[in-house]
Amino acid sequence: MFKGLSPILYNGREVWPLIEGGKGVAATNHASAGAWAAAGGVGTVSAVNADSYDAEGKIIPQIYRALTRRERHEELIEYAIEGAVQQVKRAWDIAGGKGAININVLWEMGGAQRVLEGVLARTKGLVAGVTCGAGMPYKLSEIAAHHQVSYLPIVSSGRAFRALWKRAYSKASEWLSAVVYEDPWLAGGHNGLSNAEDPLQPQDPYPRVKALRDTMREGGISDEVPIVMAGGVWYLRDWNDWIDNPELGKIAFQFGTRPLLTQESPIPEEWKQRLMTIEEGDVLLHRFSPTGFYSSAVRNPFLRALEARSERQIAFSTQEAGDHVFQLDVGVKGKNFWVTKGDLLRAREWFGAGFTMALKTPDNTLVFVTPEEAKEIRKDQADCMGCLSQCLFSSWADSETNSTGRLADPRSFCIQKTLQEIAHGGDVEQNLMFAGHAAYNFKRDPFYSNGFVPTVKQLVDRILTGD
Repeated sequence: MFKGLSPILYNGREVWPLIEGGKGVAATNHASAGAWAAAGGVGTVSAVNADSYDAEGKIIPQIYRALTRRERHEELIEYAIEGAVQQVKRAWDIAGGKGAININVLWEMGGAQRVLEGVLARTKGLVAGVTCGAGMPYKLSEIAAHHQVSYLPIVSSGRAFRALWKRAYSKASEWLSAVVYEDPWLAGGHNGLSNAEDPLQPQDPYPRVKALRDTMREGGISDEVPIVMAGGVWYLRDWNDWIDNPELGKIAFQFGTRPLLTQESPIPEEWKQRLMTIEEGDVLLHRFSPTGFYSSAVRNPFLRALEARSERQIAFSTQEAGDHVFQLDVGVKGKNFWVTKGDLLRAREWFGAGFTMALKTPDNTLVFVTPEEAKEIRKDQADCMGCLSQCLFSSWADSETNSTGRLADPRSFCIQKTLQEIAHGGDVEQNLMFAGHAAYNFKRDPFYSNGFVPTVKQLVDRILTGD
């Protein structure tokens, strides 16, 4: 028997402890967030390169005209602030005074602090709180306190929260309104797996969340400050033991994947249709992201091509050493590539199959790609606009030198380009499609039978029944 949820007090009003997951680059916007708040929950506007609109209400394409990366980075920040401000204002109007509107930023996005400051300065009284993950956002509490909004850090362990609390958050504890526990094995998008954790060995979230609550209690944080369970949440009845559980304190729930398939969700129709075909195991936890973080996405042809590219990889030495005594004679110009006999034979085989260009990686390896792939990789790297604080793919860094000091990595991809494309009608099979690991439920859950796509209100009402 499902216990049912009780409302919580957030930002001075009663709301359901149901939070819409933030999702970057135009996958959550004013329409979905405003509707989620209007249904009594906490809607979340993505402040990650959000869309802005012209006088007729059409989306303004984010085109970069500057010649240098640093100047394009400034264009990116202007687009980001303007877009997020417009989204927040529209979401607020749709919410009609119900629920609450949060914004979501990724700490590792380029110019994150400037974007956050810029958005909060122009949306006073409209934003209830800021959720923020992807990295260790030490400055989050200071910025939130300055603008008098709540902050909800996203962490994947009690240890990460302890570091944030000791260094920064304890100084602005009154603005901490919740801590989001994002399960690194179940959540979609970027995941906070540490080097000590095995991506192939998922851990039960209960002891991890209990450890997070214990850490919060050590810091003197009240049990009334909710922990938000994020990642793998579909049916609330599956979490019955968590609700009103004195070991865990107050618990709220975040839904990232389910709100993608609603009438108000801004993602294109083709993407919505594709969600209904996902099978268990179709979502891959991978390491191709240019952020360097693990992330979870649908294992479509785009992701499979990245897997295959990394498999066409050999180590080389710039001089004869050990087993590296065979000179590579395909895919490279120059003679200082020494490889093993087995790798030489593999390289010749790839070359014969059309993968005729070998690109260097930062790890003294070569990956073999087609000339078309090589051209696209080089163009995407040249077009970089600094959307991340550190990018493995282009070696951009949000620093004085604007360089990571490492070779650009052709095993990765331009995340800005692919996320903008899929969100605005690009091919769902040839772009990165983030999804949580429970996305296979779209095909199994009777709620969605016969292709039914609910409104946000219908979805929230359904979630509250336990289903």
